[in-house]
Amino acid sequence: MNPSTPTHSAGSIGSANSTSAILPASAEVLERSSSNIVRLRRHRRLRTAPSVPPMTSNALEAQSHVTNVNGSPIAWVELGKGPPLMLLHGLGDSNRSWRLAAPLLAKHFRVLMPDLPGHGLSGRPDAPYTLAWYADTLLAWMDAIGIDDTHLCGHSFGGGIAQWMVLADASRVRTLSLVAAGGLGRDVAMGLRLTAFPVLGRLLTPAFMAVGTWAMMRQATGTSFRHEQSEIDRAIWLNRAPGTGRAFHRTVVGCVDLLGQHKQTWQRIGEVPVLPPTCVFWGEDDKIIPLRHCRTARERMRGIRVRTYPKCGHFMHLEVAEKFSRDLRDFLQSPPPSPQLQDAKDSRGSVALGDRFADFARRWVTQVA
Repeated sequence: MNPSTPTHSAGSIGSANSTSAILPASAEVLERSSSNIVRLRRHRRLRTAPSVPPMTSNALEAQSHVTNVNGSPIAWVELGKGPPLMLLHGLGDSNRSWRLAAPLLAKHFRVLMPDLPGHGLSGRPDAPYTLAWYADTLLAWMDAIGIDDTHLCGHSFGGGIAQWMVLADASRVRTLSLVAAGGLGRDVAMGLRLTAFPVLGRLLTPAFMAVGTWAMMRQATGTSFRHEQSEIDRAIWLNRAPGTGRAFHRTVVGCVDLLGQHKQTWQRIGEVPVLPPTCVFWGEDDKIIPLRHCRTARERMRGIRVRTYPKCGHFMHLEVAEKFSRDLRDFLQSPPPSPQLQDAKDSRGSVALGDRFADFARRWVTQVA
């Protein structure tokens, strides 16, 4: 692969100029692409992404870039100087998920925040959107921007991608930070399971992207935090872009079915000779992925650090940004030794049995449908 040279654009990634370069901005195109049953009329009238405050640290504003990887643009922002720290957002989100934590972390690190392919201001290629595909794409993006290795932190689905990047090439991951990450157990919110419903999920997902975005941002946090309305407006606008529903559905079915998460790190973790130092962060009131996945990780990997946050939901990096950023910084600056698997053979065996049952159920449901 010969990745292209990064293309730089000035100002905030949320500006109208940067938006028009990647996503269609006409109201007519947005109307044709959305086909939403729920009529969010105010968002349909918007021709550019709703404005949001830029991320700043030490009076420096985040710099926005676009880098072509395998023929598709990846939009990303960077903030700060120091060792590289890559922050990966979750499903249906964008790099704005890190708007409160990134400025704090940028005092010590060069914080790199891509919009995942199919998300935010990045392209929506006709691609498989599997965990392996995301991992390979982001490793190619690292090549394109000249990053040999990095501290890696992923939230939710971004945490699943981070784990698959370790599986693909652990030598490029200095430390691994998992924030309410997918891939550590089968349980996941019912809404995501229904997205994977054969035939109907694929047909209905594009129509419900807007209301699904609203519901996630309203209900997935703890009682002490609410997303700013401008952030909700922007997320809905972005998730109505052409190709977003297709990317979202393919992403979900690549790791989730009606029984939950069918792709789990335990299936392949034994392939990695030396795991990077690892810390797991979790909100104790998470309604999307339960806290018990964090406990499972601690039981199966000796030597990982664990940080939990009372009264926090799925977005503790927003809900308690200062405490989370301090805990993450402390881990990155003083990481423990590489973790050791407690009993890799038993872990793989138990997961494999569950997956065989899930595969059987998937085939049966598909045939019936």
